[in-house]
Amino acid sequence: MKMLTFKGGIHPRDNKTSTESLPITKLIAPKELIFPMQQHLGAPCTPLVAVGDYVKKGQKIADVEAFISAPIHASVSGKVQAIEPRLHPNGTKVMSIIIKNDGLGTRDKQRTAHLDWEKLSPKEIITIVREAGIVGMGGACFPTHVKLSPPPDKKIEWVIVNGAECEPFLTSDHRVMIETPERVVLGLKIMLKAFGVNKGYIGIESNKMNAIKVMKEATAKETSIEVVVLETKYPQGSEKQLIKAITGREVPSSGLPADVGVAVNNIDTCVAIGRAVTKGKPLTKRVVTVSGDAIKKPGNYSVSIGTPMKTLIAECGGFVKEPKKILFGGPMMGVSQYSIDVPVIKGTSGLLALTKGQAFIPSESPCIRCGKCVESCPMNLMPLYLNAFAFRDEVEKAEAYHAADCLECGSCSYVCPAKRHLVQTIRVAKHEIIAKRRAAAAKK
Repeated sequence: MKMLTFKGGIHPRDNKTSTESLPITKLIAPKELIFPMQQHLGAPCTPLVAVGDYVKKGQKIADVEAFISAPIHASVSGKVQAIEPRLHPNGTKVMSIIIKNDGLGTRDKQRTAHLDWEKLSPKEIITIVREAGIVGMGGACFPTHVKLSPPPDKKIEWVIVNGAECEPFLTSDHRVMIETPERVVLGLKIMLKAFGVNKGYIGIESNKMNAIKVMKEATAKETSIEVVVLETKYPQGSEKQLIKAITGREVPSSGLPADVGVAVNNIDTCVAIGRAVTKGKPLTKRVVTVSGDAIKKPGNYSVSIGTPMKTLIAECGGFVKEPKKILFGGPMMGVSQYSIDVPVIKGTSGLLALTKGQAFIPSESPCIRCGKCVESCPMNLMPLYLNAFAFRDEVEKAEAYHAADCLECGSCSYVCPAKRHLVQTIRVAKHEIIAKRRAAAAKK
């Protein structure tokens, strides 16, 4: 079997066996839910409700007119208890709407289902996706309606559904493909319609052969959709690497997938598109993998957006061991949490509670210039030099060595025998470069 891949990358232990065979379990929404106004890249939302208001499930509770943004909807019915700053998974406090769940699940009936979606125009599909508040659910949280609206000079030729799920521990996309393959196919077909193209790919890593089998069966009669097998390698699910592996095209430095005629969306995002268009349902839930040695009942759970982490942990039986580190996302690119009061948001693909043994990070030692970080970098960068430039605050040199193109995937830190904190320092340099560019653009 031919397997597609890219140059570089690493092969970390996948740690998926504890959850990959467990079916998705639907969790009952908690008594109180938290909805941060920033659950997407772009402009934060503004509340459309006030304290004391009664809201229905699926009702839009926050929005903003900015193009790069996405509205937020209530995942339960109940009363707005407060609108105040609350902890966000990014480590800051963000203005949030707090809703007390009445347990009735009274639905907002203003949505329209389009079972005849083939008759919709691309513009109508994009409007539905925007109003449903759909964003990239693999973690990036880029508003999906923006992806579906490339500039006129960026002609999309191919649409790729990212089923690689290369991050260790995470298995939510795997289970969605196995349990609801028809929903994935539906979402992809709707995206093909929106772009006006007739070629779509579903890329799946070779460690998910049962998902590959199911998806091939689901697409057997779809002449415009092809399931492709990817080599199991991290970060195979990164957009640029996925595009290179499947199409052979290389996204230019500081470029976007649209620059090479490709659009990429995550598995759960695909399902959300189909649900929004054909059922009229906005994004109010997502599948989350809960795993790690500290968790009593690891599994894949369908969770209401806004569910506090502490409630999710309790639903999974709580901790069996003291966690050393708690992450939202995977261990390579996830965000470490210092409180369990933060809520599940649209981009929360996983919750990991790792014990001291799993989260152990050795002390740094001097670079031995072995070159392993260079060999593993999927962007063909030179992490050892970028690390040195960052330490010396040589932003211009870091920029000249393309630090802004770093994916922050952590491959370099993973393979470094000296255990240098490469990705952390490169991230600092990268942010300074981006800030410098924005300041320069603002002066023009």
